[in-house]
Amino acid sequence: MRDIITEIWSTARRNKLRTALTGFSVAWGIFMLIFLLGAGNGLINAQLQQSNRFLANSMKVFAGRTAKSYKGLKEGRYIQLIDKDMNTTRQSFRDNIDEVGSELSQGGLIISRGQQYVSGSLTGVYPNNALINKREMLYGRFVNDIDIRDCRKTIVLSRTMAKELKEDYPTLVGEYVKVGNFAFKVVGIYQTDESERNIDAYTAFTTVKTMYGMGNRVGNIEYSFHGLPTLPDNKDFEKKYRERINYNHQAAPDDERSIWLWNRFTDNIQMSMGIGIIRSFLWIVGLFTLLSGIVGVSNIMLITVKERTHEFGIRKAIGAKPWSILKLIIVESVIITTFFGYIGMVIGVAVNEYMDATLGHEVVNTGLFKATFFVNPTVGLDVCIEATLVMIIAGTIAGLIPARKAARIRPIEALRAD
Repeated sequence: MRDIITEIWSTARRNKLRTALTGFSVAWGIFMLIFLLGAGNGLINAQLQQSNRFLANSMKVFAGRTAKSYKGLKEGRYIQLIDKDMNTTRQSFRDNIDEVGSELSQGGLIISRGQQYVSGSLTGVYPNNALINKREMLYGRFVNDIDIRDCRKTIVLSRTMAKELKEDYPTLVGEYVKVGNFAFKVVGIYQTDESERNIDAYTAFTTVKTMYGMGNRVGNIEYSFHGLPTLPDNKDFEKKYRERINYNHQAAPDDERSIWLWNRFTDNIQMSMGIGIIRSFLWIVGLFTLLSGIVGVSNIMLITVKERTHEFGIRKAIGAKPWSILKLIIVESVIITTFFGYIGMVIGVAVNEYMDATLGHEVVNTGLFKATFFVNPTVGLDVCIEATLVMIIAGTIAGLIPARKAARIRPIEALRAD
């Protein structure tokens, strides 16, 4: 084997340009596959991070305006969700819907503590709001059932608001702050979400409804659900749910603008389908790039055999076995592919790590919210190794075809070759 490697090195030195071009095509194929997959993963991970902010099997219902006339009523009527809609949601769909909650906000409020203050809104919610919106509590607790039952004046602040009100904000839990002219006890502080403005303070739904005279209004309805595993199941549920809520407001059963349904589950299904298409596209492009490297190796091996036909004839004439010639060409193909494939893999991993260290930590501020559009743009080590192994195997096959041709040639024909 040492003699073979020495001979291959000697051949490579005599044909530097040919070897360099072959190596470049191999390294470029591996590099582009790893780079494309890494960049694609960065974009995909950013989207997944945004979608993971909410409970997947949850839905939020917003009021809208009718788009169709119905029973003598004109289109364009504003629909306001009321207690009757909450009861319909609980009773008519209890086979699929879990605990039902709601969001009812009172905006333009000043929340103060001594001389410190912050402007924001007070949103009345149910305890399931923390589960549906995946709120991370840093200190204290969220709204509970006792707050709802007793209409307690308790408040949950965002980390951003708490820091404005008190420098040592963790100790704010248990103290009182003023919301307008009312005193509220701080019971919890939740983690700031960089994609929102973080001006929402939360209290019990019943507290907001009672204090600000909201009547039978319920704001936005939200709930988690189960037993709807497929996209058609969800579409059928949404159709039936919209018909029942529209019936409460004398709106056309098929009017899709009277209320708006934000189904996080169908969003995730559609996103998963889109991500699958993107990943398939990236793999196809990457594999075709690898194929170009394989074709390059195959072409170089064909040229090598043609140039060394006379040499192979002499070898066979003095007693060389066909296997020795076959082994020489295959080993040369494998070594070139392995060496330059490893270089391409290392460069690809390095570029992905650079993207992770730069773009992966860059937050875009739109003025309304902050978002990261590139998260962890890297490829697993298993993918890098598998891609390199594919190239090595393909390089072996690419070298096998001309090698068999060289091994089968008769010595007299080889000696006559130019």
